[in-house]
Amino acid sequence: MWRELLPVGRDRDSGGYRRYAWTGADADCRAWFRAQAEARGLAYEVDRNGNQWAWLGDPLAGDAVVAGSHLDSVPDGGAFDGPLGVVSSFAALDELRNRGVEFVRPLAISNFGDEEGARFGLACVGSRLAAGQLTTEAAHRLRDGDGVTLPQAMEAAGYDPDTIGPDPERLARIGAFVELHVEQGRALDLTGDPVGIASAIWPHGRWRFDFRGEANHAGTTRLADRRDPMLTYAETVLAARREAELAGAVATFGKISVEPNGVNAIPSLVRGWLDSRAADQAALDTVVTGIERAAREHAERAGIDLDVVRESFTPVVEFEHALRDELGRILKGRGGDGRPVPVLGTGAGHDAGILSASVPTAMLFVRNPTGVSHSPAEHAAEDDCAAGVVALADVLEGLACS
Repeated sequence: MWRELLPVGRDRDSGGYRRYAWTGADADCRAWFRAQAEARGLAYEVDRNGNQWAWLGDPLAGDAVVAGSHLDSVPDGGAFDGPLGVVSSFAALDELRNRGVEFVRPLAISNFGDEEGARFGLACVGSRLAAGQLTTEAAHRLRDGDGVTLPQAMEAAGYDPDTIGPDPERLARIGAFVELHVEQGRALDLTGDPVGIASAIWPHGRWRFDFRGEANHAGTTRLADRRDPMLTYAETVLAARREAELAGAVATFGKISVEPNGVNAIPSLVRGWLDSRAADQAALDTVVTGIERAAREHAERAGIDLDVVRESFTPVVEFEHALRDELGRILKGRGGDGRPVPVLGTGAGHDAGILSASVPTAMLFVRNPTGVSHSPAEHAAEDDCAAGVVALADVLEGLACS
């Protein structure tokens, strides 16, 4: 399974993946998911929001146990973020069948669409729509960098955009959702454990900063006469680093758009996107407020107009303690020494975090020895991935089998 997915959407120059929602690479990933489901005799379906499901047992019976993740990527992302969870879910089912266990609850494997938000700028679109955290009207307004709307992209890919929206009946059938994911940090590498359990997802959001100045000739305009928004943007980037360090949080300007974007032209508009995350809401508020305050101070001195728009936000997610503790009980002492499996928080968002408001959710992490993620250098050792499959199989057996 892993080898079949490796070439899909891979860029020859960067070595990273560009599996954006509703593109050819996304279609290839979705075809792979369907083939895996049908090869195992699972009932395959696509829900109203384009999320894929593979069912063992009656989908309408209720109290189902679901495992899965996503198959899309960030620009030039790694091979593990998302796909590891989907591949491991199918492999865990294979492991359970080899064990000859008897299922007493329906089991499903899922692939949620557009988790990374690389194309339309909003993360977890598929799960947000299903959970009612993104309205149909707001989803229809989403556009990619080329001006293509989400409905247009879905229709071009052969899906009906008029059906998207909240899916409470489907979510009501789910008794537990477990997402396995490569760790996006080095906590497990430091403890020496191949697998960990998630405790919570930090609150996080995305803010767009629009700096408007005056376009002019780069060679003939005196420095004293310029209203250059790039300078104010640069000061804001530095302020983001300072505010994050002071609060023990993270803040990143990782995307920028410039107009008119000419080498010999002073920009008229610099648009930058801030991603900020912190261990608690108070720290996050402090960071973002401090960054915006600094941006406005620099903008006022330089004669630059500034607009700040919050494009998305996810509050802190505490995974359901009862389910999290049950995973800990199931996995305790897997190494034969009786040690508990590490429980750790994360600053990365996931579909499990979105769904936690509607169904009991939990997450497993697989060790990442470098901590690098959202990069072609993202990595997990084969032995650790296999340990993740066994751990997921143990969890699914404990939750869905007699």
